[in-house]
Amino acid sequence: MAAEKQFENKIKAELHRREAWRVKFFANSFTPAGIPDVLACYKGQFLGIEVKGGSSYGLTELQKYNLRLIRRAGGIGICVYPSGWQQFLDVLDRLDAGKSVEITDENYILK
Repeated sequence: MAAEKQFENKIKAELHRREAWRVKFFANSFTPAGIPDVLACYKGQFLGIEVKGGSSYGLTELQKYNLRLIRRAGGIGICVYPSGWQQFLDVLDRLDAGKSVEITDENYILK
């Protein structure tokens, strides 16, 4: 879990550096399950980011479902592993450049 938390902090720090609005979603018994770990808005684009550490288990069906709903609503719903860090930066760089980002049900896991 420590590796995942460190990686999540790295993602949040990068979003902060780029002046994105972001919030860490803390799940409890009063909130819906399966919401991505980090919710952000960057360059007018909503991002739902599920963070996975190096030894994390894969996505649950509910997490996959919520990321799919975000994509279908026009946002960027992604799962990012540490090995997908550069891909994540590429997504942000494309948004910086005003380019579209094509995230599909086939390529939403960055690893």
